[in-house]
Amino acid sequence: MNDDYRKTVHLAVYDQLADWQVGHATAHLRNSEWQPRTGRFEVVTVGLSGAPVTTMGGLTVLPDITLHQLKPSSSSMLLLPGSSWWDQDPERMSPFASAAGIFLDAGVPVAAICSATAGLAREGLLDHRDHTSTTPDYLLATGYQGARRHRDTLTAADGGLITAASTATLEFARAVFAELDAYPPRVLDAWYRLHAEHDLDAYHSLPEGA
Repeated sequence: MNDDYRKTVHLAVYDQLADWQVGHATAHLRNSEWQPRTGRFEVVTVGLSGAPVTTMGGLTVLPDITLHQLKPSSSSMLLLPGSSWWDQDPERMSPFASAAGIFLDAGVPVAAICSATAGLAREGLLDHRDHTSTTPDYLLATGYQGARRHRDTLTAADGGLITAASTATLEFARAVFAELDAYPPRVLDAWYRLHAEHDLDAYHSLPEGA
């Protein structure tokens, strides 16, 4: 594998972004020292504008690109973290949900966690796909029509769309890695056992840097 080969994952950033919900996914995509079968990944942040955003943890993030510059053809996946703005101002967040629909129509995966799933529900993207969220009632409050496709699981994947409950940060990362084929199955299992189950024996099954 060429050391200079990279694939890009785009991370949507907005005020009150829940830092911890995407931390495992982005950190382990960027910082593996070994070469996964698909090549290494870069994480590029995407904002509504080029203005800095402030995360829920108080960190300031300057977006790498703006939403109108985002193209599915230049991306391996769009990540949508939770934020209180998904519920407080759905209209403000709707461009990100619209972008998710464009990605899915183009065959490029989307991964959404916590309140970002409500934004996708309002966009109609969960009406015909298996999905999950924090609770079924939370999505029902959006008025969406997909309740029959809700799954009582920590994560769900269907048709290129990954959804996750608010607390399922490690399961979310595992689903992202699986969708991107970033880790061989044996390594992915070991990664999850180490980080989620604190199984120190799993460490020996991981390449250096994973």
